[in-house]
Amino acid sequence: MTSSSTTNAKVLSFPVLVAALGYFVDMYDLLLFGIVRVPSLRDLGVAPEKMLEIGTMLLNMQMIGMLFGGILWGILGDKKGRVSVLFGSILLYSIANVANAFVPNVFWYSVARVFAGIGLAGELGVAVTLVSEILPKEKRGYGTAIVASVGIMGSVTAAIVGDYLHWNWAYIVGGALGFLLLVLRFKIMESGIFSNMKNENVKKGDFIGLFTNKKRFIRYIKCILIGLPTWFVIGILITFSPEFGRFFGLAQPIAASKAIMFSYSGLVIGGIISGFGSQMIRSRKKILWIFLVATYILTIVYLYLEPLTVTMFYGLCFCIGLGIGYWSVFVTVGAEQFGTNLRATVATTVPNFVRGATVLITSSFTFLITGFHFSMANSALLVGSITFIIAFIALSQLEETFDKDLDYLEEY
Repeated sequence: MTSSSTTNAKVLSFPVLVAALGYFVDMYDLLLFGIVRVPSLRDLGVAPEKMLEIGTMLLNMQMIGMLFGGILWGILGDKKGRVSVLFGSILLYSIANVANAFVPNVFWYSVARVFAGIGLAGELGVAVTLVSEILPKEKRGYGTAIVASVGIMGSVTAAIVGDYLHWNWAYIVGGALGFLLLVLRFKIMESGIFSNMKNENVKKGDFIGLFTNKKRFIRYIKCILIGLPTWFVIGILITFSPEFGRFFGLAQPIAASKAIMFSYSGLVIGGIISGFGSQMIRSRKKILWIFLVATYILTIVYLYLEPLTVTMFYGLCFCIGLGIGYWSVFVTVGAEQFGTNLRATVATTVPNFVRGATVLITSSFTFLITGFHFSMANSALLVGSITFIIAFIALSQLEETFDKDLDYLEEY
């Protein structure tokens, strides 16, 4: 390798690393709330019988913030630039997270969660957009796989930190990580593809335009639908793992923090395999098919094998996390489906809309149990099967984007 190519590789690898660390911080906070929910609310004087109600409200406030932030940062990413959004999103997140450590009551807790959600929403989509545009098309799958996989480790870190630190300090750690990342981002250069498009007389960040054109709208919706099974797994199988453990009659209780740690450890490895695998077989769609089918089979095993030991249960959490490791390729596909003037808007809103769909998924799951008296396993299988069928149909109609040149504009 010549000195010139070595230097070029270093120049390209630094934005990938910084983008990956941004998603690391994103996932740290996203999972931290679930881990510190009970101790934090207890310290704020919330009664035990109100824990679930208040906790759900706070989670919904965070998700509302993420939905709004996904739209906001996506539009700004296409109008003002990818790098400027990465500065703004991490700054807002860091301030909100530090503030979260000092909230005096539930009201201010909810305010902090909204602003943290808004800040978090800009990380993954814009980071993947930037990495996709600066890397050669034959290598961008590697870059986005590294971003998603390193980022998922933030969830594992949150599980560890949440177990060993007081909840106030756990939030402060998240804010401190964000401020450190902000310093690193001063060295990132803007995407050349965006810079070339910046002065073009074309609509940029036109979120409404995703809904006013039928073909564009269908393409956008398909990108969202293929991600639904990921948050079915996270929102139901992993979130309610303690309840599933009792339903299966396990002798020892399941710790939610450990279920998260094992499942997201699997997701890290799955992200690497899916991202690198899509490069090796030169196809995004084939990898998505393999991982979706495998995840559906693992879902059935999880629900009906009824493991005899806690170790087997955590092993299944790891395996099913491995299955939804296609998340990195899923986000990449969203970025590759649209032109430069809409790319950040799509890549940022798609994963956040999938996260937002968790509310509908979990509500359907609990309604089948309380309204129709289905068992936990049957309720989860029915809801899960619907999300997988929808994903299969959407994927079958999606364009292959492995060799797609991203230097083009979305036409109106």
